Amino acid sequence: MKIAPSILAADFAALGAAARAAAAAGADYLHVDVMDGHFVPNLTLGPAAVKALRRSVELPLDVHLMVEDPDRFLEDFVRAGADILTVHAEAGYHLHRTLQRIRALGARAGVALNPATPLAAVEAVLSQVDLLLIMTVNPGFGGQKFLPFVLEKLAATRELVDRRELAVELEVDGGIDPTTAAEAVAAGAQVLVAGTAVFGAPDVAAAVSALRGAVAD
Repeated sequence: MKIAPSILAADFAALGAAARAAAAAGADYLHVDVMDGHFVPNLTLGPAAVKALRRSVELPLDVHLMVEDPDRFLEDFVRAGADILTVHAEAGYHLHRTLQRIRALGARAGVALNPATPLAAVEAVLSQVDLLLIMTVNPGFGGQKFLPFVLEKLAATRELVDRRELAVELEVDGGIDPTTAAEAVAAGAQVLVAGTAVFGAPDVAAAVSALRGAVAD
């Protein structure tokens, strides 16, 4: 099980320090939410911020593109330092081509599904996916509450990936805290994105430890 603190929940005046705190706490990835104000009703970080974070830490940068027509930005984000580049199944036009392009650029290819999007939307391309992100909130803002109905889709995804013997990491993002982390891992999640639960806590290291402890069994 891996922890991917979401830098979206950190103090934007000190993103480098927050990233280093996450690394020192033993995080496995640093999750970077990119929002364009169109696909989701918010604007956040771009390639320049990813480049700055790349200089700050050696953690793999798990970049989540919540943008329309993500193909326009793939090269910029990989050049900036993204190790994993995740696009939404709902946002592009030719998902298989997009995944091929991400891999050709040298990054791991991820796909994200919104809570209401069925697993069937990505079944045909799962063999081309390195990471599948199941959103446990509707994307656009941090601090939202976990949507428990998504657990059924997560469990179905776990069963499908295991049955097909695919090397796909299952990630969840949204409302993750020690309680919901345990529920998500029980349903099959392997990577936990946590924003407020980590960067909103007084002690980042203790918060990461609490998440690991919640799923230790």
